[in-house]
Amino acid sequence: MSLEKENKNKLGNFFSEEYQNLKFFVSSKIQDSKERDAEDIIQDVALKLFARSGNMGPIGNAAGFVYRALRNKVIDALRQKGNGSSELELSENMELEESLEFEFSDKLKHQLRLAISELKPMYRDIIIAIDFEGLTYKELSKITGVPQGTLMSQRHRALGILNKKLKNKT
Repeated sequence: MSLEKENKNKLGNFFSEEYQNLKFFVSSKIQDSKERDAEDIIQDVALKLFARSGNMGPIGNAAGFVYRALRNKVIDALRQKGNGSSELELSENMELEESLEFEFSDKLKHQLRLAISELKPMYRDIIIAIDFEGLTYKELSKITGVPQGTLMSQRHRALGILNKKLKNKT
């Protein structure tokens, strides 16, 4: 199978399996916009990724690849509206994300995704923001208005719940 076809298959499978999660992710970033904007962003990113699939190297981690592309597109959209972060903050977060790509089994990814989706929305949002998007407690506190200490304690509780759920499934 050619590299382009392999990349397109990985991207296609990922987008079809994860579309609702992608929509939730983008919607959570552009809260002040309409739901249609999230779908537009996802479709735009998908189109560009599929169009360039032959010009890239092999995609090892489709989830990390797509989420990073979506995050960058959201940042661009927010900048156009005048709501983006500073260049320094954005480049530091992108470098951190690039250094944190992990390979997990599909079964573990599915179990983790399910366990996170079952968390209370407050806990789920903190886990996603801190552990997947690379926000600091200070940044998240500014965004939400919740004190840093409260965010830390809620994240600690959420991680405990996830740990118990995942231990019970293995």
